[in-house]
Amino acid sequence: MVATILSTIVPANSLTHTLAFLGLPGGAEWIVLLVLGLLLFGRRLPEVGRSIGQSITQFKKGLKEVETDVKESESQRRLPADQIPQGGEQSRERSQTH
Repeated sequence: MVATILSTIVPANSLTHTLAFLGLPGGAEWIVLLVLGLLLFGRRLPEVGRSIGQSITQFKKGLKEVETDVKESESQRRLPADQIPQGGEQSRERSQTH
C-alpha cells in the first residue's frame, strides 16, 4: 500500500536514486571516517590497544588451562583401574568429621 502511494507521488527512478545513499561508503568516505575517528579517539587509542592486547593474552591463558585440564582428564580415563588414585581415605575422613 505504501509502495503504491509512493509510486504515485514520486517516480520509481527518483525513489531508487534517493535511497541509493544508504549503501556502503566508498574509498574516500572510509578515509574521511578514519580521519574523524583518529581526531576523536586519537589520545585513547594506545590505551584501547593495550587493553585489547591484555584481554587476548588472558583469553589465551584461559584456553591453555582448559586444554591442560582436558588432557589430564583424558589421561586419567586411559589409566588402568589400579593406577587411578582413589579418594577412599579422604571420603572416610570427611564422614568422620561430619
